[in-house]
Amino acid sequence: MDDLVVVEAERRTLLALAYRLLGTVADAEDAVQETYVRWLRLTDAERAGIVNPGAWLTRVAGRICLDALGSARARRESYVGQWLPEPVPQDSLFVTPSPDPLDRVSLDESVGMALLVLLESLTPPERVAFVLHDVFGVPFAEIAETVGRSTDAVRQLASQGRRRVRERRARLATREQHDAVARAFLEAAATGRLDRLITVLDPDVVLISDAGGRKSAALRPVVGADRVARFLQGIARLHPGAEVVLVPTADGLAALATLDGCPDAVFSFVVEGERITEVLAVRNPDKLTQWS
Repeated sequence: MDDLVVVEAERRTLLALAYRLLGTVADAEDAVQETYVRWLRLTDAERAGIVNPGAWLTRVAGRICLDALGSARARRESYVGQWLPEPVPQDSLFVTPSPDPLDRVSLDESVGMALLVLLESLTPPERVAFVLHDVFGVPFAEIAETVGRSTDAVRQLASQGRRRVRERRARLATREQHDAVARAFLEAAATGRLDRLITVLDPDVVLISDAGGRKSAALRPVVGADRVARFLQGIARLHPGAEVVLVPTADGLAALATLDGCPDAVFSFVVEGERITEVLAVRNPDKLTQWS
């Protein structure tokens, strides 16, 4: 019973880890469930021999996620339209709390849509090595056991992921700048004027919408300020009863659209300088469960 209490206390951390590795709440929950199944399959003697259950669970969850990442890429080839990670509110249980405010900031940033999209471009071993080490502080030697590589190889994998993340973050606006632009976006959208909306968009802005074939969405990225602005206005005209409010996320303020009190879309923004360079619109109902 004591063992069960100890391992159950790790659930939130494991969910946060798996979400960062897999990008959706459902996949993260499945990975954590499988992790606990493997714990329960151990004999009493095997469990008694595990000095640090939390570290064991983390390694197993990492391995499960590594395997899942390979199959996930194959599944996404048949996904209808564009695939995006699942956005979650800032107070979601998938954002692990920490007693250290500095650690909390780091954990929050590591679950933002901008970073999750970037992580999708890493190889599965790079993603696992970076998240386990740089976000959750797992030693390289333990990660090596998880990914089946040497410690030096894992160190290199994490370094590659870290370099790309730093390059990405260096271009992003500060949280204050991001939120100011998000407010300007909502104000401009509310006017219904195309020229006002274009002023907050970068000339080369890209909009990616993910509905998974469940709702209407652009099957390909929409590129250019004029086209993105017209696309957004078209959505507004199709849903005149929608209510749109700004909500806090790990990236900063995002726009939540609701219809008849139900979440219909979350629009996350990537801001560089004083303009939006990417709009990430998630409409797939399976990816809006955290916004009820």
